[in-house]
Amino acid sequence: MSIEIKAPTFPESVADGTIATWHKKPGEAVKRDELIVDIETDKVVLEVVAPADGSIAEILKGEGDTVQSNEVIAKFVEGAAGTTAAPAAAPAAPAAVSAPAAAEKLVNPAARKMADEKNVDTAAIDGTGKGGRVLKEDVANHVKSAPAAAPASTAAAPAPLQAVGDRVEKRVPMTRLRKRIAERLLEASNTTAMLTTFNEVNMKPIMDLRAKYKDQFEKAHGGTRLGFMSFFVKAATEALRRFPQVNASIDNNDIVYHGYQDIGVAVSTDKGLVVPVLRNTENMGLATIENTIRDFGLRARDGKLGIEEMSGGTFTITNGGTFGSLLSTPILNLPQSAILGMHKIQERPMAVNGKVEILPMMYLALSYDHRLLDGKDAVQFLVAIKDLLEDPARILLEI
Repeated sequence: MSIEIKAPTFPESVADGTIATWHKKPGEAVKRDELIVDIETDKVVLEVVAPADGSIAEILKGEGDTVQSNEVIAKFVEGAAGTTAAPAAAPAAPAAVSAPAAAEKLVNPAARKMADEKNVDTAAIDGTGKGGRVLKEDVANHVKSAPAAAPASTAAAPAPLQAVGDRVEKRVPMTRLRKRIAERLLEASNTTAMLTTFNEVNMKPIMDLRAKYKDQFEKAHGGTRLGFMSFFVKAATEALRRFPQVNASIDNNDIVYHGYQDIGVAVSTDKGLVVPVLRNTENMGLATIENTIRDFGLRARDGKLGIEEMSGGTFTITNGGTFGSLLSTPILNLPQSAILGMHKIQERPMAVNGKVEILPMMYLALSYDHRLLDGKDAVQFLVAIKDLLEDPARILLEI
């Protein structure tokens, strides 16, 4: 029985996708629900699985081809793996020949992840994907035949010993996600009157509170750890309620005021920055926020986030401090009117009641759209966040 393999239904915000990797070749046996192809969109990588036991009869869209929503990309035969389509896999052989140059080798993200986990050098693997791309299956096969592959790895070792003055360049196609990020950042810079205001917050009260209750918190909430991000989300939520214009957005000639707080949390991945959204944070507790953010982070690194989880949002928080940033100016996440930047906690001498104390301080940055927000509103909003963080009881009391 022949079955059409179609691209998933893309949301309205996603125009099309690109075939990233075919994990199965024509004629190769496939189990039901086994991954057969990855489709990369502007926001996420979508996985298409086999509808039944069988094999791919024909691939209609190759790696790198653009596909539309619900477009047929392959023909699938239910039942035993076919043999008539086997010759179609032959073109893959020359692709492996073009891959010996380690500096030019393309590696699929899933393959790179497995290679890192298995401590395997992808330079020693012959890729069978398009253009010599190393696939996940290539890494798996290499690991299985590790003893045989050892000499190849040894032979590749002298490669770094190049002649003095030899300069190597590597050209890699930009992913759709990276291109879309670039477009969005340029759009924010070119279409908004973006300005940034700064302040600093004393993190000692939250650090003391966290140290005092972290063990009880973890026991009470099933192992959930109490981090800093949940405090920032709750402080931002309360500040957004006090300053609804910061929670608003511009739509043509209209200002849209949102009666809810959906806060996006920027997550860095190997493919680029993604911003999954916490929905209705006004109704979320600290434990729920911590659990959700942790889940977002894990699934973002594995490419498992859904498009709907990264759509919308009325405000964004980004934390460059995890990478050591002391101060930065975040760029707006359109169509939102403001974004909060967190930074590294740095001990500094501060004047407190006429005395010098060493306190753990963090710089906060609020970038905002001056078309919608006046400086007064932006500064007061940031000061409100500072006050809530320096006296965490205010978050609970909403004062």
